[in-house]
Formats: sequence, C-alpha cells, structure tokens
Amino acid sequence: MTALATASVPGSEAFASEFAARKARFAADSSWMAARRQAGIARFEALGLPTRKVEAWKYTDTQALGRQQYRLADDANLSAAVKDELALAVDAYRLVFVDGLYNAELSDVAGLPDTVRVVPLSQAIIDQPEVIGGSLNRLTGIDFTPFVALNSAFTEEGAVIQVGPRTVLDKPVYALFLSRAAVEGEPVTMSHPRLLVQLGSRAEASVIEHHIGESGATNFTNMVSEVMLERGAVLNHYKLGEAATGETHIASLQVEQPRDSQYRSINLNTGGGLVRNDIVCDLNGSNAHARLDGLFFGRDRQHVDTHSLVNHNEALTFSDENYKGILADRARGVFNGRVLVKRDSQKIEAHQNNANLLLSDRAEINTKPELEIYADDVKCSHGTTTGQLDETAVFALRARGIDEQTARGLLTLAFANEVMSGLGIDAIAERIERSVAGRLPSRFHLDELVDLSVELGGGAVAVARDEDFA
Repeated sequence: MTALATASVPGSEAFASEFAARKARFAADSSWMAARRQAGIARFEALGLPTRKVEAWKYTDTQALGRQQYRLADDANLSAAVKDELALAVDAYRLVFVDGLYNAELSDVAGLPDTVRVVPLSQAIIDQPEVIGGSLNRLTGIDFTPFVALNSAFTEEGAVIQVGPRTVLDKPVYALFLSRAAVEGEPVTMSHPRLLVQLGSRAEASVIEHHIGESGATNFTNMVSEVMLERGAVLNHYKLGEAATGETHIASLQVEQPRDSQYRSINLNTGGGLVRNDIVCDLNGSNAHARLDGLFFGRDRQHVDTHSLVNHNEALTFSDENYKGILADRARGVFNGRVLVKRDSQKIEAHQNNANLLLSDRAEINTKPELEIYADDVKCSHGTTTGQLDETAVFALRARGIDEQTARGLLTLAFANEVMSGLGIDAIAERIERSVAGRLPSRFHLDELVDLSVELGGGAVAVARDEDFA
C-alpha cells in the first residue's frame, strides 16, 4: 500500500459526534467490522481534516467540512421517474444507491453469468464475510488519507463486483450514486460508499461509476474504491461526476495490477462544488499497463483537484496519463500527477500530459507533473500546457454564420476531443458534450469539428505556457 501525504490537524468533532450518535445503527456489525470502525474513527480523530499546510492539499481547503453538522440517510426512497431523469441511458447491469443506501427496486442485475457477482456491499458481507473482510482496506488502509479513515468508520454500503477467470462481460456494470435535494434546516447528508472490483485471471469488464445529484443537493460524499486485478485481467473504469454545485465529493482509489493486466481509468467531472480525486496505481508485474485519461470542466466557483500516483514497481511496466482541464468564470483546477519508478524497474515507459483551457481571466489552474526515477534504462516524459481559445478560430467560425457562443462551445469541445474520442459509450459522451458545449447545432459532429479546427490553423487553443520534460 502507498499512502498520500497528510498531516495531523483538528476538524473531526462534527464527524465524531455523528459516529457516537449512530452506535445503535452499527450494533449488528460483525466483530471485524466493529473493530474496523473503531480504528477508522480513532485514526481520523488523530489526523483531523488536512490543511493547506500539507503539500498534497496546498491548493485545496477542506476546513469548511469541519464547520457543518452531518447526518446519515435513514432511507433510500426515490421515484423511478427521478432516477430515469438523472441516470445514463445505457444497457448495463445496474446497482442504484440513494444518499449512500442501496435501492433494490431501482437496481437491475438480471442475466448475469454464473461466474459474476454484482451485489451491494451489505449483501456481500453476509454472503462472503471472510472474502470481503480480507479485501476492504487491503489497498487503501486508514493511513492512506484522513478521508479513508473516515470512510472506514462510517462504511455501510457500496458496490461489489467480482468477475471470475476468463469471463468477458457482455455489457458494463453501472454503479449509480444519487444525491437527493437538501431539506432546509436539516444537517448535511453524508455518505461513505465503497467500490470493490475484483477480476480473475484474463477476465474482462467495464464499470461505470456515476455520481449525480438533484438540483439543490448539498451532500458530502466520501468514496473509497479498491480495484484488484489478477494476471491478464482487463478493466475499463469510467467515472462520471455530475454532483450538484452545492455538493462535496472526495474520492480515494487504489489499483493493484499484476503481470499482463490492463487498467484504464476514464475520469470525467463536470459537477460538484469541491471535488478531490486521489488515484494510485501499483504496477506490480511485467507487461502491466495503466492508462489514466481525465477531463474536468469547472464553472462558477467550482474547485476540482486531481492527484495521481503511478508506481512502477517492476521492470517492463507501462503507463500513460492524459488529463485535460477546462475552467470558466472563477473556477479553479488542480492537477498533480506523479510517476515513481522504483530501483531496478528497468525498461519501463511512462508518459504524462496535462493540458488546460482557461475560458476566463479569473479562472485558475495549478498543475504539477512529476517524475521520480531510480532506474537508468527507462523512457519517460511529462508536460503541461495552459492557454485560452484562439480568437482567430472563433472569428473564422463566426464568418461561417455561427454565433459567438456556439463557436466558443464548438472549439472548447474540440479541445476535449483527445479524451472524448476514446470513450466508447455514447451516453457518457453525450453528457459531457452537453455540459462542455451546450446544445449544439445538429449539423456538427465531433470528428468534423476537429477537422475544422485543424483547417483553421492547427487547433482551438492559443497556448500561453508550454513545458515539456523528457
């Protein structure tokens, strides 16, 4: 396990109070779950919320979380009509969670192969107590971040996805996490869900993790995900963040990759007031491949922070990371991508790039790609670019009869194309296109738009700062 740096600071009182008030709710826990809860809350009380004095949280302030009062949801009631309005129109095996609790009526996993289990965490703990008990926190322990410790204290529900050896799933597994609108005068609803994905040897699957809130939701969601792949397994992990602007979303993910495994993360975020993603990939066997693609779009005063760490723990391992940020109004983005090549991990390849588009003079991006190399036979690169829309391209589109707002939307979407073009799930692509560019004229398609941007001079963005290191 690899921990991301934190510090010991105050800010735990509100959470500790809710934990004490919910002892009766946790009374039926098994002995191992009860011990895990106590260890989690004790560790969180010792650490508190991270402050900006901690390097890993230098640009992200979480102290406001300590000034709220919180409650856990008591039910998962939600109409099918609201679910259908918010959910992706995708053919998938579906688990639905409302304010962190499982809703069986809105879920549908019918037709799963015998070698696949897709169940809520609460059911998995009953059916497989030893397996689940040995898996939770094996990668992301309570020292990973204070938020993982907090999740360990309050863990109730989540999605467990287990795919047997040599099984290829015919359609994605869709884990949908919905937030209901806040009730005036009530404490903030918090949830601490889990995602546990385990793929057997040479298994293949796609998982869609979707977080979305009703207008007016103010939830605090503290997500922890653990992905465990066996030799030759292949996983595509889509994460779509569409939380309401009043919500806070903190997420911690760790992936374990042995020999010949392939993991692809597609992390797309357009919502949330404060969003933080911590991603760790451990490449532990030769020919393991990790590909991390991301796109974040912030507007108003949204704050979106991504920290990633790829550990090349063995020779002949490969990673490729490409994140793009689009920031408007007074939004703020943070990207910190670190690649660590361990001693004797020879003949690895690691490439990392972060490109950012600022649509406002008040938007801000803090970006820091890092390489830390302790081997001498490697091929590594990292770079970052930041710029604004090319006004020449905007003018050229307007000369073709396109209004200015649509022209800017089209060029912004062209900037996102490198990430968008490889999505493979139309329903996700349509959501992102609508968020980034609004309702576009039907005569435009993304591929045609990219061709047009090249025709207009090689791209949609005038680069203001360009750094590249090899």
